[in-house]
Amino acid sequence: MKAHFLIGSLAPSIETLTWIHGNPIFALERGKIHIVALFATTCGFCSKSLADLGQLQEKYRDIGLEALGVAARERVATADEARARVDTWLNKELPNPTIPIAFEHTGEMNKLWWVAGGSFADPTIFVVDRDNSIAHIGYPDPEDPDLLERVLIKVMDGSWDTSAEAKNAQEKWLEGVLLFRAIAAVNIKDFQTALSTIEEGIKAIPDNLPFREAHVELLLGRMHDFEAGWIVLARLARNAIEKNDGEWLLAAMQQLFGSPYDYSCLPFAERFSMGKELLESIQTLCPQQDGISRARSYATIAPYFYESGDKDRAVESIAHALELVEGESLPDDVKQEYLAQLEAALAEYKG
Repeated sequence: MKAHFLIGSLAPSIETLTWIHGNPIFALERGKIHIVALFATTCGFCSKSLADLGQLQEKYRDIGLEALGVAARERVATADEARARVDTWLNKELPNPTIPIAFEHTGEMNKLWWVAGGSFADPTIFVVDRDNSIAHIGYPDPEDPDLLERVLIKVMDGSWDTSAEAKNAQEKWLEGVLLFRAIAAVNIKDFQTALSTIEEGIKAIPDNLPFREAHVELLLGRMHDFEAGWIVLARLARNAIEKNDGEWLLAAMQQLFGSPYDYSCLPFAERFSMGKELLESIQTLCPQQDGISRARSYATIAPYFYESGDKDRAVESIAHALELVEGESLPDDVKQEYLAQLEAALAEYKG
């Protein structure tokens, strides 16, 4: 994987840090496992993350774990200003930190760790193994709060690098970094940079669905390159049919019939032929799915029916989706938004 963004590389230096709480750590000592948490005083979640790291350190200190927090992105002119800002933040947000806290105001730590790692949010958590290599980079995940501890356990026993979870975590990190960079390029209308970034992601992880969808959306929706866009869209649809995977099938059908592209520029017969194949695969999988997944399937195939001239089937599909969503236990705001979208589609098809 070419774009590893520090994962697998030797950890950069921490020599430029200025310590303001706890015992200073002047170098990452081989034989120990380190967690380096880069935080910012403007971050609303960082104090809890640093407190959680303190609990992990206490739990695994005896087997060689050291955690440290570093404020490396304070935009101030002098070291004194940086110290004052971090001190004020600690007094308010984390008055009794249980891990050492440092700051770095020259930008060196930010460049060598945060930027080189591909980070785009705070706090960023780096796990450094006993050989001083970066084993994992990530953000605290409220949906999987035990992830970091699982990483640590496997790093400690030496099984992390070869585990499926490590591969998945690295691919998730790469996906986030490259999609963020591509979106940033699109926002300034640098479509060529966005395209090369997405293609880098596809080369690194060929079976990554978000990269494949972004590739189609960029070429057709932003660059209006219908020749190249059709090639990548047809490839996505063909791969979805070969995989017979529900998420891929719905994504391909959405790109073929449910997106705001100028479909008149695409091959008419080939597009509908491919849509028919996708439809048959989606309908075969549909009975095996839960209620919400079936609702998504019905909503996604409706535009195919509508464009094919079968408005009754389009209306019937949306009506089925509405019934399924109404019968599901969902947060009220989520349910109402979903129902509103379906009702708008139903009104359009009936109209």
